[in-house]
Amino acid sequence: MKAIVVTDRAAGTVGMTLVERPEPQPAINDVVVEVHASGFVPTELTWPSTWADRLGRDRTPSIPGHELAGVVTALGYGTRGLSVGQRVFGLTDWSRDGTLAEYVAVESRNLAPLPGDVDFTVGASLPISGLTAWQGLFEYGRLQSGQRILVHGAAGAVGSMVTQLAREAGAYVIGTGRAADRQAVLDFGAKEFLDLERDTLEDAGLVDLVFDVIGGDIGKRSAGLVRAGGTLVSIVGPPEARPADGLAIDFVVEADRAELREIVQRVRDGRLRTNIGTVAPLEDAVATRQCRGRRMQRKRVRRTAHPRV
Repeated sequence: MKAIVVTDRAAGTVGMTLVERPEPQPAINDVVVEVHASGFVPTELTWPSTWADRLGRDRTPSIPGHELAGVVTALGYGTRGLSVGQRVFGLTDWSRDGTLAEYVAVESRNLAPLPGDVDFTVGASLPISGLTAWQGLFEYGRLQSGQRILVHGAAGAVGSMVTQLAREAGAYVIGTGRAADRQAVLDFGAKEFLDLERDTLEDAGLVDLVFDVIGGDIGKRSAGLVRAGGTLVSIVGPPEARPADGLAIDFVVEADRAELREIVQRVRDGRLRTNIGTVAPLEDAVATRQCRGRRMQRKRVRRTAHPRV
């Protein structure tokens, strides 16, 4: 099969190459999926799990990418809940070969059925951003209807999901970004927009929850906006400052079939819009990644003929 691999941690996306690799075989509780669409997050080239297995052993050349949508082609021993020929989408393990390939082996529990009326490209755009938003808001942020939430990067892949889910949950959403993002953030459901380059962050006032995708000075200042009993949720590492009388939480997103079902149902109902960047065939993806612009931070890579990634 064709696959994109990385071997040099220092090279970044420039070190991505298209090669031939053996097709994966399913282990116990695995399925093999023919990948029709996959997602790649450039920051994963800085993650230790991209370069080493769970025991710290070098695992290069490794295949990056962890989001996928496709069709099940084989089942491992003991696998239940999925069947050959079924459309699925989900999130692969961090320390195993990923989804920038024609086929991938993944634990079946990390996948959910993809309804026939949801495009593969849309399905592959949902797992990381959707699950991150869902878990940050409801599991760690304990968001409730009527609360005020400050969402940084509200026009981005994760931020736009956070904004939409928080709005649907009945929260008052204040979104931040650059001036050019204003209308997009408001269209995603924010009630207010703060331009981080021109407006004063503290004008947001006190909030019950901050969802931080930026960190640094913005993260530290945001901690001071969390009212007593509130929460600062970070996805960029441990917060550098904590709310005076609240919680500061950072977390790593995990696959969850039930949550994936909830997310894709909202897409089907028109309650949730995904945020897809550039789409390219697998054969062109290496060049596309190496030439990416600043705004191509969450690119979707889709195979349009042979292969489909």
